[in-house]
Amino acid sequence: MKSSSDSKPQDLSAQIAQAIRDAIIEGRMIVDERLPSEAELSEQFGVSRSTVREALKRLAAQSLIRTQRGAFGGAFVNRLSYEDAYSQHITTSTLLLSMNAVSFETACEARYAMERACAPRAVERRTPDHLATMRAEIHRQSQPGLSDESFCASDVALHRALVDAAGNPVLSYQLAGAVEAMQPLMNMITFTARSREEIVGLHTELADALEGGRAKDAEAALHKLEAYTLTLGHDVMAARARKSS
Repeated sequence: MKSSSDSKPQDLSAQIAQAIRDAIIEGRMIVDERLPSEAELSEQFGVSRSTVREALKRLAAQSLIRTQRGAFGGAFVNRLSYEDAYSQHITTSTLLLSMNAVSFETACEARYAMERACAPRAVERRTPDHLATMRAEIHRQSQPGLSDESFCASDVALHRALVDAAGNPVLSYQLAGAVEAMQPLMNMITFTARSREEIVGLHTELADALEGGRAKDAEAALHKLEAYTLTLGHDVMAARARKSS
């Protein structure tokens, strides 16, 4: 690590946070292990205690550590769950898509390819709760007074139920970014042109396939959803191009 004379405090706090993060990831610090005190870390890294505090805040924001008060308090290595990491993953995925101008086609292809990979497992492992969630969202999407924002949220909830039905937390974590980051961006482009009846029909096909144990039919429904989404995207963008010309 650079000396304090070479770096700004925020750079040093980032380096300290990275050093501790690496120790946690590499298993040199284990879950529930207590970190050295602020004074010890300050001496170890040759920085002020305020710089150490900033580094600990960075780690806490990433859910890598937790703090406890009292005589037996301090900073401890946290047990990070997939659920805890979902929101960070979704935020990162959203930023990557928006900042790197990922094309509509690329995002659509990636999202549905990953969902189709989940479909056979979802058919095998879905529970009554997963099916009930999908049916409830389909019913919600059929309501005539539902706002576009609520329809989008329901769309996300239905596809998350499909992903979670695969019964694999690693897949669910990876697909959280695909479904909850890509899908809202797709909906923002297509909501003016889409037919809710068409989407509800395809969602019903998907739920029926899961309930009936038909993996090929579930994959076919996702293929149809992908094709319909791509068509909507192309139509909307073509209309925008005509207006601007």
